Amino acid sequence: MLSLSRFILGVSLYSALASCQTTPFDPREASIASIHNALFSRLTTCRDVVTAHIARIEAYNPLINAIITINPEALSIADEFDDALASGNATGALFCIPVLLKDNYDALPMVTTGGCAALNASTPTLDGPAVTALRRAGAVILGKANLHELALEGLSVSSYGGQTINSYDSARTPGGSSGGSGAAIAASLAVLGTGSDTVNSLRSPASANSLYSFRPTWGLISRAGVVPISYTQDTIGAMGRSLMDIATALTVMAGVGYDPADNATAKIPASVKDTDYTLALSPSSAPALSSLRIGVLLGFFNFTSGPDVDPVNAAMTQVLSVLSSSGATLINITDTSTYNATAISSAMDVQQLEYREALTAYLSSSNLTGPRPQSMPELYLNTSEYLVIPSQYSYVNNALISSTSNSSYAAKQRLITNLTTTLHSLFASNDLDAIIYPEQKNLVVPIGSPSQSGRNGILAALTGSPVITMPVASVIRATQRQ
Repeated sequence: MLSLSRFILGVSLYSALASCQTTPFDPREASIASIHNALFSRLTTCRDVVTAHIARIEAYNPLINAIITINPEALSIADEFDDALASGNATGALFCIPVLLKDNYDALPMVTTGGCAALNASTPTLDGPAVTALRRAGAVILGKANLHELALEGLSVSSYGGQTINSYDSARTPGGSSGGSGAAIAASLAVLGTGSDTVNSLRSPASANSLYSFRPTWGLISRAGVVPISYTQDTIGAMGRSLMDIATALTVMAGVGYDPADNATAKIPASVKDTDYTLALSPSSAPALSSLRIGVLLGFFNFTSGPDVDPVNAAMTQVLSVLSSSGATLINITDTSTYNATAISSAMDVQQLEYREALTAYLSSSNLTGPRPQSMPELYLNTSEYLVIPSQYSYVNNALISSTSNSSYAAKQRLITNLTTTLHSLFASNDLDAIIYPEQKNLVVPIGSPSQSGRNGILAALTGSPVITMPVASVIRATQRQ
């Protein structure tokens, strides 16, 4: 499932020298293209671009609490890029683009806390491969974003960073676990934000903050240098305010190709790493809606009326109606037994069986310096400097005594293989180009809730399938243009 024409579509609700500058740069809603246009037209400088985003962080982060730290080297990097711009050597798809990293990505010179106070001095000795790729493409790593503690839930609250607040509704969470990135990009604190996704964690914040995101095909992007949870389910990706921006981020991050530090990357053909995903967005490449066959995954809807469900269903009804009236063929997938997110998660989720081994391997790595727990049990049993909300008690307790040697692990992996085969058969037997469903059956929960309910991410997480999350309004606009 590597082709952009076959993906799971999750739909959500919600330069020059300073003397040459003629118009103050406005970072609100800035895209990669608009920043590059301003830079190469001598309307701004890279320092001004970075300074403008830092100013927005200073002004608005106190309201949403999305950022954990600012990269102290951000402005010096911007100055180097201005020198490159002046000498005609400015290159890279992300040249001078401010990017925020979820704080489970290793990136010099910052610590990698995972939102956990006990890891407040854990310092990487090198960038993770995805971060290296972003830097090589010209990105300015602006800083680190908050997340749910060690990315284990969907509320984006942590002992190190506190509670992040939804940029559109201050009474609700931003989704999670990559909620700091989601809230920050929605508030224009950067152009792109990265995240990780073990069940729903890139897609839930995008859904809750009216953003685009992608969860890549399993193995497409190296996960080395990112605090792990599950070898089977972990992926990493990006969020942005436009489809073109996240296609650019995907092109850059997937360009790492095979990475011996993450052998999942071996399953991706070497030629794929040179794919430019932005080319699929050109009008000449986009398929006509009348040629598309889209499966509607009814098992991932909640048809029970309620104040947090009705807005989701109303939006989905509208987008399905627009797709149908524009010529797309919609096929209802009525197998609600196989495609039931709660049942799939209960039977097949392997996080608790892989977490202890994965986190211990990361914490004990020679790629880290600074005082820190050296294993997952040491973190949870020998310190009180971490936050586990009540809904996570059983998760952590199970992970402390579970591993891939448990008798249930092989059985779950067999079920995952069967589910993957069944999903591929669904596409083939119905000649589908995509399947569509709401990224969450209901709105993100209010702040203070014990957990985020109604999430639909588990199918892609287990089958390794690629997902694009798009705001409903953008889907409607795109169909109306065809």
